[in-house]
Amino acid sequence: MAGAAPQSPPSVTLPHPRRPRRSRPPRDAGDRLRGWYENDLGWPVVPGSPLRLAVGPRFDVLDVPAAAGLAALRHLAPASPVAAQGGRVRLLTAPGTAQELPGLLDWLEWGSLDLDLTALGEGALMDAPRTGAQWAPGESAVTGPAAVPWGDGGPPPAAGRGGSAQGAAVWVRPPGSGRETGASLPTLSALGGGGGAPDLVRVVDTVAAHCHRIRLRRADAQPLAFS
Repeated sequence: MAGAAPQSPPSVTLPHPRRPRRSRPPRDAGDRLRGWYENDLGWPVVPGSPLRLAVGPRFDVLDVPAAAGLAALRHLAPASPVAAQGGRVRLLTAPGTAQELPGLLDWLEWGSLDLDLTALGEGALMDAPRTGAQWAPGESAVTGPAAVPWGDGGPPPAAGRGGSAQGAAVWVRPPGSGRETGASLPTLSALGGGGGAPDLVRVVDTVAAHCHRIRLRRADAQPLAFS
């Protein structure tokens, strides 16, 4: 149209320049291991360092000499978790085992003996076993990489520098998934063959017998005292 004023172009609002996203620092092995316990297994982990597990809510623990603990492996399921630290083996059992143990030992006629057998239950703490390291029975050391076939989504390696950590807790038999682990814990309810869980009675009887043998060998090794 003649005489019409030219129209100005529409204004365009430009977005503010984006700030570069800050990259999250990579999680170290300890953080990944904590996440595996908390998220994958659903086990309560105590805040702070060193990494420790709360005993009682998901499992109890039988703490026995290495020879006694290894002898009990034949009574466990392949997925039954077994840890070790120093010269001790820790058998993970069903919650409530610590309360049942004194009566069970009496029933098995082991209750009157002083056995090197300790049950950890509600309120106790356990050093979180490392992965990616191997425990040598009879030694208080962790040596070399573990020959453990971790599956997909298994625990991340958390060995110490150089693949070893003096006196650290490690897995002899690592746990599987949360549901698989719970079903593999030795329990009194397995007495009589009910269900697929290992029989706690056989496990306790085996470790008590070996603890007694260890006690006798130590007594025989003591020098005679002459007046």
